[in-house]
Amino acid sequence: MARRKDDRAKADLSAFDQAGARVFDNPLVTEVSDSYLEYAFSVIHSRALPDARDGLKPVHRRILWSMYEQGHRPDRGHVKSARIVGDTMGKYHPHGDTAIYDAMVRLAQDFSLNVPLIDGHGNFGSPDDGPAAARYTEARMSREAMLLVGELGEDTVDVEPNYDGSLTQPTVLPAAFPNLLVNGASGIAVGMATNMIPHNLGEVVQAARWLINHPDATLDKLMEFVPGPDLPTGGLLLGLDEVRRAYETGRGVVRMRGRVEIGPLEGSRGRQAITVTELPYGVGAEKVIAAITNEVNKTKRLTGIADVKDLTDRENGTRLVVECKVGVNPQALLADLYRLTPLEQSFGVNNLVLVDGQPRTLGLKELLEVFLSHRYEVVTRRSSYRKRKREERLHLVDGLLIALLDIDRVVKLIRASEDAQAAKDGLMQKFKLSEIQATYILDTPLRRLTRYDRLELEAEQEKLRGEIAELSKILDDPKVLRKLVSDELAAVVRQFGAERRTTLVDGDLKEVLAASVPAGPLEVADDPCQVILSATGLVARTAAESEEAAEARRRSGRVKHDAVRAVVHSTARGRVLVVTSAGRAFKIDVLPLPVLPEQSGTVSLRGGMSAAELVPLEPGETVVGLAPLGPSAQGSPGLALGTRQGVVKVCAPDWPVRSDEFEVMSLRDGDEVVGATWLGDATDTLTFVSSEASLLRFPASLVRPQGPKGGGMAGISLPAGARVVFFGAVRTDDATHGEPMVVTSTGATVKVTPFKAYPAKGRATGGVRAQRFLKGETDLSVAWIGPRPVGATANGDPVELPPADPRRDGSGFAVMLGPTVVGHHVDRD
Repeated sequence: MARRKDDRAKADLSAFDQAGARVFDNPLVTEVSDSYLEYAFSVIHSRALPDARDGLKPVHRRILWSMYEQGHRPDRGHVKSARIVGDTMGKYHPHGDTAIYDAMVRLAQDFSLNVPLIDGHGNFGSPDDGPAAARYTEARMSREAMLLVGELGEDTVDVEPNYDGSLTQPTVLPAAFPNLLVNGASGIAVGMATNMIPHNLGEVVQAARWLINHPDATLDKLMEFVPGPDLPTGGLLLGLDEVRRAYETGRGVVRMRGRVEIGPLEGSRGRQAITVTELPYGVGAEKVIAAITNEVNKTKRLTGIADVKDLTDRENGTRLVVECKVGVNPQALLADLYRLTPLEQSFGVNNLVLVDGQPRTLGLKELLEVFLSHRYEVVTRRSSYRKRKREERLHLVDGLLIALLDIDRVVKLIRASEDAQAAKDGLMQKFKLSEIQATYILDTPLRRLTRYDRLELEAEQEKLRGEIAELSKILDDPKVLRKLVSDELAAVVRQFGAERRTTLVDGDLKEVLAASVPAGPLEVADDPCQVILSATGLVARTAAESEEAAEARRRSGRVKHDAVRAVVHSTARGRVLVVTSAGRAFKIDVLPLPVLPEQSGTVSLRGGMSAAELVPLEPGETVVGLAPLGPSAQGSPGLALGTRQGVVKVCAPDWPVRSDEFEVMSLRDGDEVVGATWLGDATDTLTFVSSEASLLRFPASLVRPQGPKGGGMAGISLPAGARVVFFGAVRTDDATHGEPMVVTSTGATVKVTPFKAYPAKGRATGGVRAQRFLKGETDLSVAWIGPRPVGATANGDPVELPPADPRRDGSGFAVMLGPTVVGHHVDRD
C-alpha cells in the first residue's frame, strides 16, 4: 500500500514537471530553519529594536515621517488619528492598524515619555486604561518632534524605498537630541528584547556636551551629569550601584518606588493616612488598589488598612489615599505596601539597540558616542547641502550683477537675437557667463533689473559669501563642527529642558532595602510618652515605652532635651491639646508626631515638626502651650492662660467632645495669649513678667475657673505702653525638678535670679522689679521662669546663660544673645 502511494506521488510530480513548473526538492528541516531565520531577521531589524541614532523603531519613525510629509505640524490644527494611521499603513508600514495606533498612542503619553513626540487631543489612555479608538482622538506633531525631523529636507540622512517601491522614506531621522536615552524604548524580538529606561533631557545633553570636548571621559565623570534615570512619573529610584552597573554594561536591575506622604487623615480622629502622590513608572492607581484588595481579602498578608481611595484628578494629579486603622504604625504599613504591592517595582535595564543594522548592548558612554557620531554626520551633510545651495545661488547672483553692469548691451543683444537659444549663446560668449547664468538672466523680468535691485543683489552677494565661508569652516575644521553640535544641543535644553522628577537613593540596592524596613511593629502599643513643645515652635514626642522601661531609664539617669517650652504626659495612641496665641485650641493625635532620636542620653528637638504643619494657624498666630487629654488631665483645675494686656484666666477642662477645634479664651481687640500652662493643682503659682521689668506672682487659687467662652479677669496692672512678655504657672515645692529660676533679658544684658527672691502679691497689682535697666535699656525682650533654665537662639542653637544673681533688682550681665528664646531642661519621667 505504501509503495503504491509513493509511485502515485512520483507520477504526479513528473506530470507537474512536464507542465513547465520549477519544483525544488528541499528538506522540511532546512525550509523551516531558513524561513524562521528570515522572520527573525525581519523582526529584529524592521520591527522590534530601536536604532541607536534616533531612538525609534521603524513604526515610530514611519508615523513621524508620514505626519511630517502630510503637514500635521505643531502650528497647524489637530487631525483625526485614524487618518494618520491610514496614511502610515497605506504608504510606509504594511501592518495592522491596531499596532500602528498603539505605537502612536505611546508617543503622545506624558506618563510614558519624558518628551512626548505627538500632541494628542482626546483620550490617549492612562497607566490603567487604554486609549479611545482612533476615530475619536486627534493628533499632530509636538514641538519636540520637529527636532527629530526638522532637517529632513537638507539631505541629512539616507532614504530607501517603501514596501512597494512607489515612495521613499528615511532610514533614520536627523534627531537633534538623544531621544533614545531621554524617552527610553521597549521591544521584544526573536530571542532578544530591549528595555531602556528614560532619562532627563538636560542631564543627558550635559553629558553629551562634556563628551564632545572630552572624548576620553570616564563613566564616573559622565555620571556626574547623569546620576541616574529620570522617570516621567517621578517617584524614587533605589540602588545607584546597580544603575552604575547598567551604565557600564548595558544591563542591570533598578528598583522604583512611589512617593508618599504620611499624615493625619482629614476629618478623622486618631487615624493616619498614607497618600501616594507619585507612582512607579508604568504602574497605575487601579493596579495598586487591586493588589491591596487581594492582599487584604484573600491572602490576608496585609493588615492595618481601613480603606483605599483613588482621589486622582487633573488638578491635583496622582492622589491615592490608604487609610490606616487606629493605632497602626504608618511606617511599618508602608514597608508592607512596598513589599506586597506594585508600589515598589523592579525595572530590568537592557540597552539592546541596532548599531549599523546589528543588535548590540551598549552602556551610557557608547550610547552617547553613537548619537554624537550621528549628529556629526547629520550636521556635516546639512552644512554641505547648505553650502552647495548658497554656491548655486551666488553663481546666479554673480551673473545678474554682470548683466546689470552693462544692461543696455544685454537688452540690445537679446532684442537682436532671432530666438532664445541665440540670445543665450550670445550672452555666454560676450559676457563670459555660464549656461545656467544666461538662462536665469533670460528668465528674469525686466522689472527686477533696476538700480535698487542691483543694491539688493550686491547685499545678497556679500551675505552669501559670508555664509559660504562659515559653512566651509564647519566642513574643514572638526573643532568648529563639534562646537556647533554642542551649541545646538544646549539650545534644545534651553527651549525644552525640565527639572528632574525622580529622586535617587544612593547605595547598594540590598542595603537600601534593608535600611528602609522599620524596626517598629505594625500595631503601636498605647504606652506612656511625653509630648514636647520647644521654645522655637517645634512639636515632637518621646518614644513610647512601658512603665518598666521608663523606670529603668529613670534609674540609669536623666534624658535631657534642648530648650523646652511645655511638656505634657500622654500615650502613643492618645491625644493632646495645642493652644495658640489667638485663644484657640486644637486636639491633635500623638502617634503622627515625630519621635525624637536619642543619642548618648540626650534627645535633640531638631527632629520635631513645626506647629504650622499640625494645625491651621493664621498669619502671626503661634502655638504657646500644650494640655493633656484623657486620664492624665484628671484632677487638674484646668488650663491657665495669660495675655499680652495682663488678663489671666483658668479655663476649666470641660472641652467639647465632638469638636477638634474650639475657643479657650475670648480676647479683647489687639490682645493675644502669651502663655498657656496646664495646672498641676490649685497650689501652683501664677506669674507675670512685664516689659518694664515688673514680676507679679500670686496663687492660682485666686483665679476662679471659667468655661471656654470666658474672657478671664485682671491679672497684672500695667502702666501705659507696657506689655506682658511672660506668663506661666510655677511649682515651688518640686524637689524632683529643682528650684525655679527667673531669667530676664534686655537683649544686651541677661539676669538669672532665684524665684524665691520675689515676694508674692495680690492679683491685679503691679508686682516688684525684676531687673534694673542700665543706660540705654528701655524694656525687657525675653523673660522666663522655671527649673533648670537654658537659652537658645531662634534657630535652636544653645546659648550659655550667666550664673545666678541673688539680687532681684540687679542689672544683669552683658551677654550677646541676639534673637533669643529661653526654655528649660526636662526629665523624661
